[in-house]
Amino acid sequence: MSSKLVYSTDMGRIKEEKTTEAEVGDGNVRVRPEKKGRGGKVVTVISGLPLAGNDLKAYAKSLKKRCGGGGAVKDGNIELQGDHVDIMVDVLKKAGYDAKRSGG
Repeated sequence: MSSKLVYSTDMGRIKEEKTTEAEVGDGNVRVRPEKKGRGGKVVTVISGLPLAGNDLKAYAKSLKKRCGGGGAVKDGNIELQGDHVDIMVDVLKKAGYDAKRSGG
């Protein structure tokens, strides 16, 4: 259990400083299906893309359009609804990324 200081009698209320640095991938692009914690539904997770912020969101939008489903960008990863692992590996390789399938 972590202890974060929120108030001090010496300084008063302590404000939390939020960092706005976007998470950028390491360049090792991995595509994996995930089912855990999603009610049995399969989600394709793409991690390690060397993009951040609006660039990552725009690329996610093009990938969602390509597979014809929904999705989201969470913690620097792209999550696509449905099992589209093989399609996404091919699309990412054609885009110049060294994409690999990982997981089940």
